[in-house]
Amino acid sequence: MTAETADAGTADLILFNGRVTTLDRANPAAAAVAIRDGRILLAGTDAEAMALAGPATRTVDVGGRRVIPGLIDSHMHIIRGGLNYNMELRWDGVRSLAQALEMLKRQVDNTPAPQWVRVVGGFTEHQFAEKRLPTLEEINAIAPDTPVFILHLYDRALLNGAALRAVGYTRDTPNPPGGEILRDAAGNPTGLLVAKPNATILYATLARGPKLPPEYQKNSTRHFMREVNRLGVTSVIDAGGGFQNYPDDYAIIEELHREGHLTVRIAYNLFTQKPKEELADFAGWARQVTPGQGDDLYRANGAGEMLVYSAADFEDFQVARPDMPASMEGDLEPVIRLLAENRWPWRLHATYDETISRALDVFEKVNRDVPLEGLNWFFDHAETITDRNIERIARLGGGIAVQHRMAFQGEYFAERYGHRAAERTPPVRRMLDMGVPVGAGTDATRVASYNPWVSLGWLVTGKTLGGLSLYPASNRLDRETALRLWTEANTWFSSEPGKKGRIAPGQLADIAVLEQDYFAVPEDAIQDITAVLTLLGGRPVHGAGDFAGLAPELPPAMPDWSPVRRFGGYQERARPEKGLAFASLCGCARACGVHGHGHAAAWGAGVPVADAGAFWGALGCGCWAV
Repeated sequence: MTAETADAGTADLILFNGRVTTLDRANPAAAAVAIRDGRILLAGTDAEAMALAGPATRTVDVGGRRVIPGLIDSHMHIIRGGLNYNMELRWDGVRSLAQALEMLKRQVDNTPAPQWVRVVGGFTEHQFAEKRLPTLEEINAIAPDTPVFILHLYDRALLNGAALRAVGYTRDTPNPPGGEILRDAAGNPTGLLVAKPNATILYATLARGPKLPPEYQKNSTRHFMREVNRLGVTSVIDAGGGFQNYPDDYAIIEELHREGHLTVRIAYNLFTQKPKEELADFAGWARQVTPGQGDDLYRANGAGEMLVYSAADFEDFQVARPDMPASMEGDLEPVIRLLAENRWPWRLHATYDETISRALDVFEKVNRDVPLEGLNWFFDHAETITDRNIERIARLGGGIAVQHRMAFQGEYFAERYGHRAAERTPPVRRMLDMGVPVGAGTDATRVASYNPWVSLGWLVTGKTLGGLSLYPASNRLDRETALRLWTEANTWFSSEPGKKGRIAPGQLADIAVLEQDYFAVPEDAIQDITAVLTLLGGRPVHGAGDFAGLAPELPPAMPDWSPVRRFGGYQERARPEKGLAFASLCGCARACGVHGHGHAAAWGAGVPVADAGAFWGALGCGCWAV
């Protein structure tokens, strides 16, 4: 912006001819947004916005599209996910196992030794038309020599023979605590690793694989951020994670921040890494970091989601609820006392009400000596929380961050506990009615998908990705309420209320222009929404179609064998209403399995019907003949 426009009070950028959902209760709808110095200057009519235009103002006609505040994910592992994104074949969104296996085969053929092919979470067997996972025999037939590691939720991992050899698991390898290496009749590992009851064996095995060098990790993180920008995400609260050590594993994200390459705002929580050393970790970090330290792009948020290992009740609904050890309260209390005394907000992973009850006993005890008021602490997940514990959280001034894990594993919960119990897992509507701060997120990338629209679809429909109806109307949300949980409500969880989350004067100009209208598409189509333009502080960080030229180009994904180059990230469903010529999902997948790449590429390229055969022919895809 020039000095002349600054003096005149003019806008840097104006979006006009839109349907703007501001989430500002004093001004709920607008047609245009004016932006200056990275913040909202005005949300109003086209004429009001254009009155703020000067000679240097850029104006963008959004063509009547829905405009919303940028989405905020209150629980994602974006720092760890970014370091690995370019190495991972994503089955997020894939709707048939046939297509998934064809993607696997193509990536195996493209991956040089000694690299692995990794499918690391973000999918469930229930999303596949076949309603099953691949067999070990199928994986070994596709990849006899290239190591393959497939993580399904946090219940199991599938390793082919080459991966078993790479990690050194033999008949003499003992089962680690909390996990099982399944074996054949001769005692040899089959390739199936099972979390019983926690995922340590899955984490530890994945950590044995090759890592990207630092320059590639920077490239990978940029591609992952751009991928979530494509879905309208502009902010993330990073929940830490296993094998994500501070400060070592934060060097890449901090370097990108210094270089001005962050396209997502990140507030990070610190996650302790070693059982029985948790208090020492937090005591050390409290001397290095202050919550809120940083700026609007990258800042410290607090502690968790792991606070002490004895309080971690992993959510594998295929096994019985684990009882936390008797040492839990004794381990947890000194950590909570330290955090409260140092005014550190915290988050605690807790799936089951029984765990939440015991943790609240500790929180209430500490609160009698060190008041927790104003700390913005919260529980993550809380699938089986009762009204009594919601009330206790409210009295202590805490919150609850919910994730759409049940969309991926609701079938398992219903099978174990019954459909009636599944109706309030978690009881989101009841939480809101009882006045507790509630925010939404994904828990990506190793459990659920990072796609926020899958979460929004789950909140509105109450259905799993497999189509199971979990929730009655009393535990489903209307679309505006669900959107608020993904925008303004999540600012409480990063101690940033009033700064972002609405399109209102003075707030950060984080905005998503949607390709499909969230408030008009059928409920089942919510999960398919993407953004055509995403702004971070008024700066384009993603553009597609008519807006493709507004955002800066990324360098190609590194290394050159990266699955991102061939498949991208989230695999979109076929949408005939786009007017592009492509065969049905299941037909194409049966014919060649290229659907996930070919159709997404054709769609993004705007290939007309008449040219579709030639387009896919160039890709080597025979599905056009189906």
